[in-house]
Order: sequence, then C-alpha cells, then structure tokens
Amino acid sequence: MQAFQVRAPHDFGIVDIDAPKAINGEVLVRVAFAGICGSDMHIIHGDNAFVRFPRITGHEFAGVIEAVGESVEGVAVGERVCIDPVINCGECYPCRIGRPNVCTRLEVIGVHRNGGFEEHVSVPAANVHRLPENVSLDQAALVEPYTIAANVLERMQPHEGDGLLIFGAGVIGLTILQVARAQGLSDITVCDVIDTRLETARELGASHTVNGQKEDVEAVMAERTGGEGVPLIADAACVPSLFPSIVRMASPAGRIGLLGFNATPSDLVQLEVIKKELTLVGSRLNNRKFPEVIEMLASGRLDATALVSHRLPFAEMSEAIHMIDHHPEKARKVLIDLSA
Repeated sequence: MQAFQVRAPHDFGIVDIDAPKAINGEVLVRVAFAGICGSDMHIIHGDNAFVRFPRITGHEFAGVIEAVGESVEGVAVGERVCIDPVINCGECYPCRIGRPNVCTRLEVIGVHRNGGFEEHVSVPAANVHRLPENVSLDQAALVEPYTIAANVLERMQPHEGDGLLIFGAGVIGLTILQVARAQGLSDITVCDVIDTRLETARELGASHTVNGQKEDVEAVMAERTGGEGVPLIADAACVPSLFPSIVRMASPAGRIGLLGFNATPSDLVQLEVIKKELTLVGSRLNNRKFPEVIEMLASGRLDATALVSHRLPFAEMSEAIHMIDHHPEKARKVLIDLSA
C-alpha cells in the first residue's frame, strides 16, 4: 500500500509499504480523508521536538473500519469513524485527575506513531469514534482541529455575554471562532495581519476584525470595550512578542488561552496579572472533546466544510505541501482524498 512518509527533515514523499494489521486492542481503518495540519508542516521541516523519524504523519483523518483485533468490543467492520490522536497511559498524575491530553507518557498518532496519511492505519479501538449518518467522512476528518478549539474554550471558561478576542485567523483561530459561535458567544473580534484571512473570519461570523499591521489593536479594543478590557483572549497566532499586549488588553478577571509551542521567552509583568487576577491557561491537543464536536457537526451548529480551501488526491501530497509552504495565504485547510 501507499503512505506519505517523512524520512527526515525536508526528506519526504509517497512510499510503498506493507499494510498494517489490526493487533490486539486495535482496529484497522481504511482512510478516506485526512487534513494537513500546521504541526505536520513542523514535522516536515524538522521543527517538532516530539517526532521520531521516519514517520507517516497525519492526525486529522477519518475512514471505515476494515478489521478488528482481538479483545475489541463496541465497534465493528464497516463502521465509519474518525480518530482521536491522543493516546495516554491512564496511570500518571494527569491521567488520574482527568487530563489525559498532557499524559506524562503521551503518544500522538502521526507524531509518535504512524498516522493517517496512508491507505490503511491501525489505531487503538479506544480512540475511534463512530459517526452519525449525517456526518460525512470529509467533515469527520476535520473533527480534530475543532477539538483543539473546544479544548481551549473550555480551559478559558466563558461566561454568557463574554467578549472574545482571537489573535490569528489561520485554521486554529477560525475553528475557535466557529466553535465559540456554536457555543453561543456572539461578540467575537479576530485579529490578523492578512486581509484575506480577516475576510474569511467575517464570512464565518466574526462580529469585528482588526488588522494588526494597520491598526493599533490595543486602542481599538479599549474603545470597543469602553476601557474595561476583553474577558476572553485566545492566542492562536502564537507570537511570543504579542504576550505583553495581550495581558494589557485583558479585562480584570479575564482569561487568556495560550496555544503556541514557541520556545522564545515572553515578557511578563506580574503586576498586570495580579492586579487584574488574570487566569493564564495553556491548552494542548484535546481532552476527550471528540463527542462534543461530532454532536455539533451532526446538529448543524458547525460547518466543517467551510474551513476547506483545497481538496486534493493523495497522489498530489507533495504539491499540497509546496502550496502550503509557498502560498500560505491561499491555503486554509487542505483536505487530502485518499480514496481518489
């Protein structure tokens, strides 16, 4: 069978490999669709500290179960599923307190073990989620990025009527926008430096947009909030130099959600945090958010297809990578059709 393999940084392509088998406790999935994520690009460029090479990437995917291993219950051959990439030990401190997404022995499908950019993949049965009839496989391949959004929003604990400021109108920023609207938030401002991305944010329901290169974001938000500040700020731009400004813009009792893996230090004025009693929360992957997002798709509160800018066959993976690298302003979510 064929798979997209990253052999080493900048060394990648479609290769022929032996098909995996469904071992004990796992199921074999015939992959239908898979999405290319920014973290896949980090692996390709050697910027992911967690990956082990060579690696078949892909952690956003959906397909059909073709075989089940021994001791597997609750799922059957022929069922349509999407896959939560978070594999946890169930024993360490984070797991014991219900935070498996930061398990001390965490494994992520597509990072620590082979992922969805292959025609067949074997995954733990505990990680598959069956799909309602009205959720298509292409939508299901995009459940994972929406779980990132659902996770950071839960970490920030929105209250009814809260205003939300999202930094970054890339894929994660747009999923946060969509999930926040689906959860009932209506006062949502999106900040980016690319006008086309801000246009997309408005199309997806942002009530306000700000171009950070053309406008003073702090002044704009001060005017919009009457000087009170913003209750909720999600940093999906992940630019460390923005952090002091984000802290200044937060309202007293505000909550700031951080998503970036950038190792560059950020300035932090403790006085700003303490006098406002701010809550700063990190958010990594998702903490069992797949059922919630699947329900949003099934109910029509989320439209995952609105996120897709390109659909390409598996044979054009290298072209897709080149487009994302060289024309990121044109690519929101690139969806790969492995059945084409």
